[in-house]
Order: sequence, then C-alpha cells, then structure tokens
Amino acid sequence: MTTTTLAPTTPAGAVLTRERAVPAPIPFSRILGVELRKMFDTRSGFWLMASIAILSVIATAATIIFAPDDELTYETFASAIGFPMSVVLPMIAVLAVTSEWSQRSALTTFTLVPSRARVVGAKLVLTVIIGLVSMLVAALVGAVGNLVGTAIAGVDPTWNLEVVEFSRIILGNEVGMLVGFMLGVVLRSSPGAIVAYFVYALVLPGISTALTEVNDWWFEHGDWFDLNWAATRLFSDQMTAENWAQLGVTSLVWLLLPLAIGLRSLMRSEIK
Repeated sequence: MTTTTLAPTTPAGAVLTRERAVPAPIPFSRILGVELRKMFDTRSGFWLMASIAILSVIATAATIIFAPDDELTYETFASAIGFPMSVVLPMIAVLAVTSEWSQRSALTTFTLVPSRARVVGAKLVLTVIIGLVSMLVAALVGAVGNLVGTAIAGVDPTWNLEVVEFSRIILGNEVGMLVGFMLGVVLRSSPGAIVAYFVYALVLPGISTALTEVNDWWFEHGDWFDLNWAATRLFSDQMTAENWAQLGVTSLVWLLLPLAIGLRSLMRSEIK
C-alpha cells in the first residue's frame, strides 16, 4: 500500500500564507466591570464594601442613643458617619491596587490586558466612583437617622448641612482614598501600604502638632507642607483661597509626585 499526499497547487515560487484575524481591543467598560467584580470577589473586599453600610448604621444608631436632643442635627449625623468612612475608604483604595500582587494575579491580569495603564486607570476610576457612591449612601443613612432620631426625641429635624459643605466633605474623603491608592501603587504590598497609611493619618499629624508647639516657623507655615492638615480643613465650615492653595501645594508634593513615580515603576517593573 502506498500513501499519497495532496499538496495545495500554487504557482511556481509563490508562498502560501494564511491571514490571521486580529481580535478587537478589550473595551475600557469591560475592564471596569472586571475590576469592580474583583473588588467584591474576595472576603476582605466584600466585607470592606459591606462595612460602609454597616458602620453608617452603627454610627447613626450611636448618635441617636448618646447625642443630646439639641444636637440631633443632620450635621451631627454626617460627622458621626464621616469618621469611620475616613478609615474604611482608603483601605478599599489600597487593596484595589495591592490585591494584584498579594493574590498573585498580576501576571494573569497583565497577560490578558497587556496595557498596564488601562488596568491601573480602571482601578483609579473605580476608586473615585466608590468614594462618591459611599458618601452618598452615608448621606442617605444620615438623613434617615436624622428623621428617626428627631422623631424619637420629639424635636423638629434640622438640616444644617449645605450642598457646598457636603461637597467639601466628599472631596476630603476622596483625597484620603487617593492617598491610599498612591501608597498601593508605590509599595504594591497590602500590609506595607496599610501601615504606611496609618502612619500618614495618625502619626504624622501628631508630629506636626508637636512641632507647632516648639517651632514658630512650622506653626505659621506648616499648612503648606502637611497634606493631612490641609485636607482636614475641607471638613471645616469654610475654605479660604489660601487654604485651597495649601491643599493644592501639599497634594502636588505628597500625592501627585509620589503617584507619578510609583506609576513609572509599576509600568516598567517585571511581573512575577
């Protein structure tokens, strides 16, 4: 028995080629959806998201129970809810970045989407959106708490939180989230970035306060160098032009420049 091989008939000297289909680029909306699901898929991510609503309800209930009747105002409820939010939201921003490395999924992620800038950009967009939505949820819970608390106390509800003031509160929390995001990009380690954030939020303000007591120059000019101080003024009654300038300068030095350096390193580093 003999075997006959049939070869394609081509003109002499011609090279047989096969056109390869070029897949369409992954739309940015799909990357956003995947990154959002990844924030909820892990137990830590799920409970951090859930803690936003849980802590809002706890803070509201504590305000109703312990606050005097004459202090049951919407601003009181908003302030009570805002404190736990300022702790939880930056942790969400940190884990949004560092989870790729702590869970060893960075290689898979950047293989499926080779453009690291698109993935990191999606994480940044979601960080800002989650911060905004979280504060709106907290505002809604605070409004319900204000109605329930004043009804229980038998006093008229007071709505003394203006839209401009609430917008500054949102911006203040967004700054905290962006600091957490920046630390996640720079360190790419969940424990390291979380510890670094608490050093920024708790230790450095204490050092600055101590410096104001022993150094007159720092007392007069410290707001130009301390991002925490400058951002905290967003939660006050008003912001002067000088306060906005101080926030811009400190954000450039402590937030934007480190973020740019961290992004440059992230784009160039070897993924293992």
